[in-house]
Amino acid sequence: MPPAAVPPGRKPRARRARLILAIVGGTMALLCLGGVGIFIAVYDKATEIKRTAPDAVVDNFLRAYLVDRDDKEVALYACKSGGDFTALSGLRAEMINREKNFGVKVSAGWSTLTVSDVGSGKKNVSTDLTISGSSEGNTVSRRTESWSFGVTDEDGWRVCSATKLS
Repeated sequence: MPPAAVPPGRKPRARRARLILAIVGGTMALLCLGGVGIFIAVYDKATEIKRTAPDAVVDNFLRAYLVDRDDKEVALYACKSGGDFTALSGLRAEMINREKNFGVKVSAGWSTLTVSDVGSGKKNVSTDLTISGSSEGNTVSRRTESWSFGVTDEDGWRVCSATKLS
């Protein structure tokens, strides 16, 4: 017995279904790609390093240098050609040594950051750093030092020097 013949009305329906499925699939793929593009743009804007204000850059620099102690993050806010951070490096080393030698937690904080104009593309940001040592939640020592940070506009503000004033 020969196979049953496909009615002539069935073929166009199957083609139409495949065409609709292809259009819907293509539209979904484009929407997904557009969504990924929008997500990347929003994420990039949210995580962008902002170097538009000298005081904000010094704040982020101090957080990276003294609080997080993360040299990779410090590099995001430091001068491209390096900077003079000898005094600040000594302070951080002292904090780490005190933690090791005395079994205390040493933390740093700072007061209001004051910006003063030095010249073309350069500013000074000054603040008082407070270094505190604590053991079992109790403060065992605290001292305050005045510091000045030289910042330069290198395609956004960057910290180039740190000087202890008192």
